Amino acid sequence: MRSLGIDLGEKRIGISISDPTGLIAQPLSTLQRRLGKRFPMSALISIIEKYEVEDIILGLPLALSGKDTPWTLTVREFAVTLEDRFKLPVHLVDERFTSSRAERIISTLGITKKNRRDKKLVDKISAVLILQSWLDSQQT
Repeated sequence: MRSLGIDLGEKRIGISISDPTGLIAQPLSTLQRRLGKRFPMSALISIIEKYEVEDIILGLPLALSGKDTPWTLTVREFAVTLEDRFKLPVHLVDERFTSSRAERIISTLGITKKNRRDKKLVDKISAVLILQSWLDSQQT
């Protein structure tokens, strides 16, 4: 059973995938979004088919207070779109602090300063953190 992790952003979409046992999340890619353009659904379709995804895990960007923001509402609408399109369960996971955690992880990897600033890498690692959080919650 493979699960797909998504960190939806306004400019980039971090994508992660679980291993076939559903225990370990790993980075997959970062999809680019262009302002005013539709979501790159064809790329997502290819990933879901290639990896035979059974669950979609979508990061939910709550405010620090835990309340919804305008972007949270956009993500909730996107979750409904994904469920309707793929007929797969979509699980929302609180993603507060995943970007800062991803940046800390990247800084410990010995990557050059230039590459540490690569937002695509941060988005991929954030997607891994979102997915791994959900995978861990399913083990208990």
